[in-house]
Amino acid sequence: MAETQDWQIPHCSEPKAFWRQWSPVEVGAEHPPAGSTCPAQAVEQLLLQSPWMLFRQSPQKPGVSRVEPCVCQGVPRRAGGGFSLHISGGSPSSVPLKLHRPDLSAAASLQVVNFAPFTLLPSAVPSALFEQAYAVQQDFNMLVDAISQNKEFLEHTLASTIKVDDFTARLFRIHTQVLEEGLAQSVFLGINRSDYMFDSGVDGTPALKQIEINTIAASFGGLTSRTVAVHGQVLKVLGKPQEASRLLPNNPSRGLALGIAKAWELYGSPSAVVMFLVEEVQRNIFDQRCVENELWNRNIPVIRRRFRDVFEKGSLDEARRLYMDGKEVAVVYYREGYVPSNYSEQNWEARLLLERSRAVKCPDIATQLAGTKKVQQELSRPGTLERLLPGHAEAVTRIRATFAGLYSLDMGAEGDKVAAMAIADPDRFVLKPQREGGGNNLYGEELRQVLEKIRDSPQRTSYILMDKIKPRPALNYLLRAHSPLQVSECVSELGIFGVYVRQGSELVLNEAAGHLLRTKAVEHADGGVAAGVAVLDTPFLV
Repeated sequence: MAETQDWQIPHCSEPKAFWRQWSPVEVGAEHPPAGSTCPAQAVEQLLLQSPWMLFRQSPQKPGVSRVEPCVCQGVPRRAGGGFSLHISGGSPSSVPLKLHRPDLSAAASLQVVNFAPFTLLPSAVPSALFEQAYAVQQDFNMLVDAISQNKEFLEHTLASTIKVDDFTARLFRIHTQVLEEGLAQSVFLGINRSDYMFDSGVDGTPALKQIEINTIAASFGGLTSRTVAVHGQVLKVLGKPQEASRLLPNNPSRGLALGIAKAWELYGSPSAVVMFLVEEVQRNIFDQRCVENELWNRNIPVIRRRFRDVFEKGSLDEARRLYMDGKEVAVVYYREGYVPSNYSEQNWEARLLLERSRAVKCPDIATQLAGTKKVQQELSRPGTLERLLPGHAEAVTRIRATFAGLYSLDMGAEGDKVAAMAIADPDRFVLKPQREGGGNNLYGEELRQVLEKIRDSPQRTSYILMDKIKPRPALNYLLRAHSPLQVSECVSELGIFGVYVRQGSELVLNEAAGHLLRTKAVEHADGGVAAGVAVLDTPFLV
């Protein structure tokens, strides 16, 4: 058993100031409630008492918290040598929490984990906007499904992009090849997450505005299922049990598993497995395990494989059933495959094999294309939603109400005008490439420099332009391993998970599956939890 050393967190010297920094709980209170503690003490009690929230360190930089997050309840055990908990000492301004296998070599840095970054306090979220985000999610599910079935729309919308963006072009070529051969897949599963911020507007009234919709590998559904318990514990430690009881239950991992389970059932082979298609380096494994465990609890077997494994061992029979290591695969759940770095030539061949198969892909390649930024921009054009969702006028109205300003940079007079507008006033806009995973967008002076360089080049069509959303900042503590405990001015981003299943032309499941709130300091324009910028949060509805 590894040694366990004491750790320290500096005490809060100004509790009065602290209590003025969280509006949902006694704004302007002169003192903390009797018997409560200051924030530093709350962190100490939190890490000792509440469900562990853990994530792996980067293998490139052991000890540095630019990593994918993950969560596990308690201390996981494995056959052949359990994990042990190691709380290391060091600087009094940090809380390094690590979990490792003591019977493995110290060089195996992938076995080292830290607690996932999170806010000390839940953040205020306008209840009307929260409810609006949930109310429109089924509409977005229906829209994404409609786009994925509309080859002409995808071909027209992505025509300029695939000329200059090799990654999108490769995806589209596979899409075309599969359609020409004829779809073997008859059951379709979509798991997406629609992300929003609360734009303060000219008059300061908050409005829900969509940042993007993620249609592949929408993560943190497992991890965020644990944050309510963490923040509930914090509020109780701070003497706020009534406020703790107001935190809404949230378990996206169960909702995501429900969709996968439905697709597995409709596939119709009880002995078939669900395959998680995962990265070579699985830094986000504990987030994925939450969904996986929900499937095992339903007696649905799960295997985990990489593109490399599919290339080496995957095969199709005459009916295009997919087999891995002799097991028939009913559902392929992608947790990678959304950025160019995921693909070697062998990996592209593996992706084609998967797409040609009868297995339910989550997502199939058409649904991945439906989540591109260029599609997002095209949806904002007058009449587009009406053509994609005929007979659904109310859904169209709900969807359109969430759109920020979106502008095409296609070659021609319209694109020239948009480029000039952005160069003249770059702080008004965000320049977005056709990439997922966070940390790719351009702002301010960097936006201006890039656009000036490509304004007369077809390369500009690989981007879209969007109005910059300007939420009202709030104060909170962002807790990260190896970082000082200090107040930060923050903004939050709300994501709603959606799940749908279609069999043939019939939508048999269409649900909102839970939410994710991420918060970051205002000085960071872009980047999520995985990029080491945002932290996990819980909405406190006001």
